[in-house]
Amino acid sequence: MRKSFLSFSLLGLVMLFLYVPIILIFAYGFVPNGVSMSFFGPGGHFQGFSGRWYGLVFSGHHSVRALLQSFWLSLRIATLATLVSCVIGTTSALALHRWRSRLQTVHYGLVYTPLIMPDILIGISLLMLFVACGVDCGFWTILIAHVTFCVSYVTMTLLARLQDFDDRIIEAAYDLGAGPWYTFFKVELPILLPGIVAGGLLAFTLSIDDVVITSFVNGAGTNTFPTYVSSMTKHSRNLPAVFVLSTLMLLFTGVLAGVSKLLTGKSTRQA
Repeated sequence: MRKSFLSFSLLGLVMLFLYVPIILIFAYGFVPNGVSMSFFGPGGHFQGFSGRWYGLVFSGHHSVRALLQSFWLSLRIATLATLVSCVIGTTSALALHRWRSRLQTVHYGLVYTPLIMPDILIGISLLMLFVACGVDCGFWTILIAHVTFCVSYVTMTLLARLQDFDDRIIEAAYDLGAGPWYTFFKVELPILLPGIVAGGLLAFTLSIDDVVITSFVNGAGTNTFPTYVSSMTKHSRNLPAVFVLSTLMLLFTGVLAGVSKLLTGKSTRQA
């Protein structure tokens, strides 16, 4: 009984530590005063909740226009990075699964390295590369940087799916007269699609909330939502608008995580 009580107490503390900040983000999106960030007036009276910050965000008010631009920039970069990462990651995973050689060992090391390398080192390395090549930092450098680390997550996710893949299905398709391209698009790709989508959703989530790497490779006028928020959290009068967009992003990310979970479960059952 004592052990069970201790376990539940520790679980409760962990849950509070994880979810109370999320609840506060949602709550502060309805704060009436964006300067004091308080629900109480000077006399200590409760002023209630305000939905005007949601109105500012959905109306595109000029006071939050820069914030909204950074938000849409993050969505564009995350979407493009996800698409490119899925294509490169899928071909990389298939190459690692089908062929065994010293070259593939090096290939695996290159794919695995971004997973264990600190973000600050990746950011500094990419910045030095762009400076050496004379490339101005901006939209495309952010996109390249995000693809760099997203590819690894897509590849590893798909490799886990390929561990249970029955290669005899491919051999049967060849025996029935199917060519390599037809076999890939009509036989192999539909089976691997849940794993590709799951890896893509993970890449999208990682790309849209990256701060460290992006802060090294972004340029003037190309602040993504996380980097813009980190620069305005301590001095902006429109801080509740950040909590509004964070809440919307949290809900969107939760939906993506749920879809990924369903696809992963479906993939496991089919295997």
